[in-house]
Amino acid sequence: MSRVSIEEKIEQLKMEKDAIILAHYYVPAEVQAVADFVGDSYALAKKAKEAPQRVICFAGVNFMGESAKILSPEKTVLVPDLEADCPMAHMVTPEKIKDMREKYEDLAVVCYINSTAEIKEYCDVTVTSSNALKVVSQLSEKNIFFVPDENLGRYIAQQLPEKNFIFNDGYCHVHAALTKEQVAAEKERHPAAKVLAHPECTGEVLQLADYIGSTSGIINHATESDHDEFIICTENGVAYELKQKNPTKKFYFIDDGPLCPDMKRITLEKLVNSLESLSPTIEMNETKIQQAKAPLERMLELAK
Repeated sequence: MSRVSIEEKIEQLKMEKDAIILAHYYVPAEVQAVADFVGDSYALAKKAKEAPQRVICFAGVNFMGESAKILSPEKTVLVPDLEADCPMAHMVTPEKIKDMREKYEDLAVVCYINSTAEIKEYCDVTVTSSNALKVVSQLSEKNIFFVPDENLGRYIAQQLPEKNFIFNDGYCHVHAALTKEQVAAEKERHPAAKVLAHPECTGEVLQLADYIGSTSGIINHATESDHDEFIICTENGVAYELKQKNPTKKFYFIDDGPLCPDMKRITLEKLVNSLESLSPTIEMNETKIQQAKAPLERMLELAK
């Protein structure tokens, strides 16, 4: 099957199955190209809830499909490869959350959307990298247990000194692998370039950044900036959208770009197979959906 015929087949299947394809910026470029909507975790969560289609095909990792199912339980939610997972999503346990609730009074458990549905059940509110500051700043609780990503938690904590943050020992292996030495070396090679970094990077890397923001924030900043050269400190899938919006600008990635092997599991062939068979699907019982729904809906409300 040629590439063109695969794309045509996907368009045909979307119409037949009343499906919408939602893709994260980190999946392969050819998958982003056939998606109906490409975005970061926050934008995708909103779109999943608002989409009128009966079938949501999520080109991303498991927790994204789970969030879509939680917000739209009546819809069929497909994830073309259920092995596409996020290691960070599993770096906190319900037992640890329960332990913190016993240790701290006046505590809000703030859960990065990059977490499992099970963990969301035990949290007060969900956040994404693009809305975490806005959401947490509106919470009345003094103590904030931020899970699972320590790097994002520390970045938000620096901007909210009035809160007492308790951090979890979790991280994104893709962003955490970037070092200040690598970024400094890239700056030496491209002295005119501005450094744009995702807050999942370590504090040492963020100190070298000219701009810190979510995936969509990085794209928007590069697009609106008067500068023409940028060093990008996030997963290399974002290069597709950066180049689409900024064909004349130059973007440099560390070692040709950090790569998330789970995001890259999503392929055009798997999209076709998933839409044809309407599988694999995200399945959750009603109790789990209701328990995990509250923190997601609270995020959407506070982030308006």
